[in-house]
Amino acid sequence: MKAIVWQGPERMEIGERPEPRDPRPDEVVMRPGAVGICGSEVEGYLGRMGNRTPPLVMGHEFAGEIVAAGAGAENWIGRRAAVNPIEGCGRCPLCRSGQENICPQRTLIGVHFDGAFADLVRAPVANLRALPDELDIRVGALAEPLSNGVHGVRLGLAGYRASTAAVIGAGTIGLVTLQAALLSEIPSVAVIEPQDARRERARTLGADSVHLSGEDARAAAGELGFDLVLDAAGAQATRAMAIDLVRPGGRVVCIGLATDDTTLSFHSVIRDQITIIGSYAYTMGDFEQALEWLAGGRASLGELSPVLPLEEGPDMFARLAEAPPDQVKVFLAGAGRAG
Repeated sequence: MKAIVWQGPERMEIGERPEPRDPRPDEVVMRPGAVGICGSEVEGYLGRMGNRTPPLVMGHEFAGEIVAAGAGAENWIGRRAAVNPIEGCGRCPLCRSGQENICPQRTLIGVHFDGAFADLVRAPVANLRALPDELDIRVGALAEPLSNGVHGVRLGLAGYRASTAAVIGAGTIGLVTLQAALLSEIPSVAVIEPQDARRERARTLGADSVHLSGEDARAAAGELGFDLVLDAAGAQATRAMAIDLVRPGGRVVCIGLATDDTTLSFHSVIRDQITIIGSYAYTMGDFEQALEWLAGGRASLGELSPVLPLEEGPDMFARLAEAPPDQVKVFLAGAGRAG
């Protein structure tokens, strides 16, 4: 079958991979109908993500049609589904408490084994969630990125009340975090983003205010600052900005993974009793919430771009590595993709 194969830093090519056959009882084989390119995959393409080893077929944001299934799962054949690509061991205390996203033995489709930038992909039956017949397949694929925003906001609001929030960054993860914050009924949500087009998109999607810089947002936040700050970028500058923007006693949720090493002013963190929370991926509960909001039309990322053929994948990765895209999400799929 045809697939986009990452061969190493800045080396992405169309190649042949063996078709997945004879799924186990806990597996299905899916024909992806829409697969989003994630920012972490662009970083992986550049060789900046140590958890990906070439040769690899990436692709973890996807939805499609089930074409084969293991014994006992035949009822899925012919149905469309979104896929939670994270699978925990199912046995450890974290998995048993619903925190499979931080299971030490967790695996991720498109990272630890071949993903959905291919004509066909394997997926665990337990990780499928059916799509309504009328739902655009691209919207189904957005359940994965939106789940990240749902998880980050849930962590930020756990046992805590926030009347004001700020989201740093208005790329895809920033926009889904904005959506999750608004749907979690935080009364006022601001977005900080240097790019004009992204700021306008955040405004269109419901941000109560948008700001060019942290200084602008800090001036608008009042004397104390924001109750909750969610960093969807994950750079040295944005993590420092989050500490500056949050009020004393407030919370910062770190979602973005742009850089690793970061220096922060910990005197401020300690003296202002700031809580810093790391947010990784999402749980199945978050995934289900995201899909419910999308299927019900409550969450949206606006107009979506058409699904491109796999053959355009290598060029799209190269372009995305050079500059952020005009569209909110780039989708790819094989020629026989499900609609």
